Amino acid sequence: MDSQQFREFGKAAIDLVADYIDNIRERDVLPSIEPGYLIDILPENAPEEPGDWRDVIKDFNQIIMPGVTHWHSPRFHAFYPTGASYASMVGNILSDGLGVIGFSWLSSPACTELEVVTMNWLGKMLGLPEEFLNCSPGRGGGIIQGSASEATLVGLLVAKEKTVRRLLKQNPSLDEGSIKAKLIAYTSDQCNSSVEKSGLLGSMTMRLLKSDADGRLRGDTLKKAFKEDLAQGLIPCYVVANLGTTGTCAFDPLYELGPICNEYDVWLHVDAAYAGAAFICPEYRHLMKGVEFADSFDFNPHKWLLVNFDCSAMWVKDGLELIKTFDVQRIYLDDIKTDTKVPDYRHWQIPLGRRFRALKLWTVINIYGAEGLRKHIRNQIDLAQHFAKLVRSDDRFVIEPEPSMGLVCFRLKDGDKITKSLLENLTKKKKVFMVAGAFRGRYIIRFVVCSRLTKREDIDFSWNNVKYEADLICKPEIHNKPKIPALEHIETITISEKSK
Repeated sequence: MDSQQFREFGKAAIDLVADYIDNIRERDVLPSIEPGYLIDILPENAPEEPGDWRDVIKDFNQIIMPGVTHWHSPRFHAFYPTGASYASMVGNILSDGLGVIGFSWLSSPACTELEVVTMNWLGKMLGLPEEFLNCSPGRGGGIIQGSASEATLVGLLVAKEKTVRRLLKQNPSLDEGSIKAKLIAYTSDQCNSSVEKSGLLGSMTMRLLKSDADGRLRGDTLKKAFKEDLAQGLIPCYVVANLGTTGTCAFDPLYELGPICNEYDVWLHVDAAYAGAAFICPEYRHLMKGVEFADSFDFNPHKWLLVNFDCSAMWVKDGLELIKTFDVQRIYLDDIKTDTKVPDYRHWQIPLGRRFRALKLWTVINIYGAEGLRKHIRNQIDLAQHFAKLVRSDDRFVIEPEPSMGLVCFRLKDGDKITKSLLENLTKKKKVFMVAGAFRGRYIIRFVVCSRLTKREDIDFSWNNVKYEADLICKPEIHNKPKIPALEHIETITISEKSK
């Protein structure tokens, strides 16, 4: 493929994506295919001869698109948002076009330094303490990881090595292997599955401590767990606090957990994957009260801040602890000596290579501005409140817990079984997509405002679907009720004339 064919292919692909987003409401949220559909359609072996890009576009429309779940649909309300914006897409194109692998400063100075700058911008927007920033007098700083899962594992591995070094310094006669076998990590039973997985990957027992009635891990629960394990000869090492749990978007009180971790010399990592984006709005910063006690903090701009996956923003108070854990030298990795404020990011992460992720964060911040991003967050929270108001208008439903950020959890008063049936029926229709959760032992449906395209009329559409299915379940004798107008399912994308 030469540059002219690349221009034609690229323009056609951009038109395709723009048309897709413009017309996304015409599609069901969920695809109508069976498992294995693509395996059965595509040939068993790779093509031997070069192909035409027009055939790739055609196959994408006819073969790939029918099997896509439309995460950017304004009727997608499952899990949490996946960030997207035209600004971020352009940033990705620029990153892919340059193709740098920024493992060191010299491998691409702009890759490292733009990350330093944008992470300082973002940290200040959140209101993080200065000691977490690269521009601080200390050794703190930020890095873009691939995901919150990676950030949690990085924190665990650093905490593990730091604890081992500390104990060996105190008592050189100790055995490193026996120390590691006794290390314990802690988190809430409301944590994301990736937190528990980090314990598996890092070979450290992860205790899931019982949360309170509102889904929060409290300080007295954590301190009790520390004392229990110390009495058994075990060693508290790592704590993951949640600011916005996956199930109900609950916020652990850092002001309780932090002082306890500091007292016992235990690394405190804050997982704010979804809700952390809201801290760019000053009115929500009280939810991270006590963050100054943390050793590391992470949230995903690729969830709620209009940046496409992957972009997970992690800050640490002491970058030297990461270097002590991950520094492996080779002669071919020798770099020129740089100022200490220009980090060697290969020592701050699990992989050696790294993409120029800062470009898409930079393009988004520049295109939207801090105020534009705040407007996006506030608008989505307002839309969630609108949905909550609609649910409360129907006395067959109950909302619990109280809505948090862009999440509303609700259920039918008649019980778990009928609520589960409601969700199953909604999923079968494919018009809206939500997933289940649990709160105080009850089955709940999670409704999240996810897409940046979501408007009030989309919330009304989704509620009307919920209400209609509830009518059928609660009053099965009603069979002649008018159907909700269904939008025709479009199987292909029409490429605009200018790209043909």
